[in-house]
Amino acid sequence: MQSHVQSHSTLAPPVLLQALAKNWWLLLLRGIAAIVFGILTFVWPGITLLTLVLFYGAFALVDGICSVVAAVMGSVPGSRWWLAIVGICGVVVGLLTFVWPGLTAFLLLIFIAAWAIVVGIFEIIGAIRLRKEIDNEWMLILSGALSVLFGIVLVMQPATGALALAWLIGAFAILFGILNVAFALRLHNHKRVAA
Repeated sequence: MQSHVQSHSTLAPPVLLQALAKNWWLLLLRGIAAIVFGILTFVWPGITLLTLVLFYGAFALVDGICSVVAAVMGSVPGSRWWLAIVGICGVVVGLLTFVWPGLTAFLLLIFIAAWAIVVGIFEIIGAIRLRKEIDNEWMLILSGALSVLFGIVLVMQPATGALALAWLIGAFAILFGILNVAFALRLHNHKRVAA
């Protein structure tokens, strides 16, 4: 009887992992959006604060929409709440930057820092939930930790100049995007192996 239960549990597909693998392309889009946003901040180093606000708003909005869609398209309601929260935060912050594009640099900095910290915390929670279902969940943990660290640095250094702020945001976005693309590709590979 005990061996039957063990063999059944090893053959049962990890539900959360399958739900994420099914929608791997949304995480890929999220990563690509972050990389594009990051590259744009380096390509136009003399970027105005208003343009940075609009770029950031577009990135947060696309990232939030991808996360919400991934949460809604998943098949396990209890396991995707963290992804829905990440998405809702991104959509709200993205919309706020478009509604108030004339925000001061400090207020923009607080929005970006708060969003980064919340997203990072929930990515770490999601990775911890996935640790039994996937190898190398460290990519999602590292992405979350990088996001939290980025948010903390922004809060601790609010007097950073606009150019330095743009480069810091760009570097974060590129690293965040690369980690998300790598995680999405691992999910895609898992989907092909499981199929």
